[in-house]
Amino acid sequence: MRIAELSRRTGVPIPTIKYYVREGLVPQGERTGPNQARYGEEHVRRLRLARALVEVGGLPVASAREALALIFSSGISEFDVLGKAQYALTPPRERAGDDAGDDAGDEAAAQVDELIARRGWQVKPGNPARRTLADALATLRRLGEDDYLDLLETYAETAEHLADMEVQAISRRGDLHAMAEAIVIWTTLGDPVLASLRRLAQEAQATRLLGGTAGKTAEEAAEETAEETA
Repeated sequence: MRIAELSRRTGVPIPTIKYYVREGLVPQGERTGPNQARYGEEHVRRLRLARALVEVGGLPVASAREALALIFSSGISEFDVLGKAQYALTPPRERAGDDAGDDAGDEAAAQVDELIARRGWQVKPGNPARRTLADALATLRRLGEDDYLDLLETYAETAEHLADMEVQAISRRGDLHAMAEAIVIWTTLGDPVLASLRRLAQEAQATRLLGGTAGKTAEEAAEETAEETA
């Protein structure tokens, strides 16, 4: 296919395709003339995933290029492809100098390890989410938010249930790189979806448990807006 068809099939503008090719995110097409090239299905898959990493995942081009090189490595397993796609979205965190040897940080890291072992999760030591979670728990500990830390097991159980549903749904896609694309998009957009649902539920539960009022309903707000614009 020509670049115009590649653009039409993927929804990526031609200038963006050319930029991704120049930056090594997408391989060169097969040259058929001085200013013409032919592209195939590999380019469609690679371009969609590149766009997901850069535009949805927000990765720098260099990081996206490295992730794509790993994902499209020959002989890589299905499990490794999905892992590389997910790990790319969670860059490793370095402990700040002030936190080195910090009791709260060390206790939090041990707590994460214990949680993973207790739940029987098979997680690689290098998973960057380990450090992200440990840093969050350490900060909660320093702030004296033990009530929140008491909920950690419940959070883990809920996360495990969500992950089970997500991985099953993604695995049904069949095509390996479509699955990797889904991991990128679902991880990136799933985080704000979950955060938004949590905030909505918090307001609803606070209203129910604390006896407050949530203000106008959506219908009342819509009617008021309609009246103001009439």
